[in-house]
Amino acid sequence: MKRILIIEDNTEVRENLAELLELSDYEVETAENGKVGVGKALQSPPDLILCDVMMPELDGFGVLRILEKKPETSDIPFIFLTAKAERVDFRKGMNLGADDYLTKPFDDVELLDAIEMRLKKSERQQRDQPTAEGTWSAFAREGKGEAALAALSANREERHYGKKDFLFQEDDTARYLFLIETGQIKTFCSNEWGKEYINQLYRAGDFLGYEALLRDKPYAESAVATEPTRVRLIPKADFLDLLYRDRDLAAKFIKLLAGNVVEKEQRLLSLAYDSIRKRVAEALLRLAQRGEAAAPIRIRREDLAALVGTAKESVIRTLSDFKTEGLIAVEGGAIHLLRQQQLEDLPG
Repeated sequence: MKRILIIEDNTEVRENLAELLELSDYEVETAENGKVGVGKALQSPPDLILCDVMMPELDGFGVLRILEKKPETSDIPFIFLTAKAERVDFRKGMNLGADDYLTKPFDDVELLDAIEMRLKKSERQQRDQPTAEGTWSAFAREGKGEAALAALSANREERHYGKKDFLFQEDDTARYLFLIETGQIKTFCSNEWGKEYINQLYRAGDFLGYEALLRDKPYAESAVATEPTRVRLIPKADFLDLLYRDRDLAAKFIKLLAGNVVEKEQRLLSLAYDSIRKRVAEALLRLAQRGEAAAPIRIRREDLAALVGTAKESVIRTLSDFKTEGLIAVEGGAIHLLRQQQLEDLPG
């Protein structure tokens, strides 16, 4: 069943559209404004989006502009619904990447025909595109990736890092690509007072340091082990040489870079608009997604605060609230997510 997201601030219109689409065998999700709509689209990308133009918080043009920049939402069919029929508005919407532009009032058949046509076109495009998983470990399991991975990581220097040992620091010359074999690494930036903001947590099977190598610039962040860690070091020259010669390898690192950009943009959007509760919930969900299924999340509260971008005390209070509400359980410092869907559905 195809899922459609309706972004419409008028309650009556939103409910009528939802009822029509549900009767037409579509799964429907609704959002009362553009900000909520963007959040829902990024959290769980739908098959098609119907969006009003004139809305509070964030108008339809802003919604489309944000979603067009995200790889996971840029290909979703997008139909504007608006009472404005001026040519300049139509042109603006189509130039931003909208697939269709329906002027209110429109009849049910017109809307359903537009949806069906856009969904069929999207299916054809998806069939014509190669698919690939977004993690390096998945790429290594593909036939084309095995040789590249073996050539890249075989017979490389191996180093062991203890907890709190640095792999590199901000502004160090970028000399290596790092492949984590065991353990965990955090990358972070610090302000002039030494306050950290964690950019990412990396685990076994992850590469790090490639952004600086590809930019031919010093490292823009620091990397430190959060537990005993074993890492393979791949010299810059070897990495770049293989990257230029192997198209599959180059394509995979392009996708890794794109995924990093998307995640950072989402976190910036969250920092700008979301409450601490929402940001802590999203951080926990990201950590759970990167770990093993049903495994508890083990992270220092200081690191969780640096990942969320708030004070440690605020994180502790929020975790206590989540525990009281039955959303999580805490045992020996480890966090167990009990009700992930409720965490995902927390309002911003």
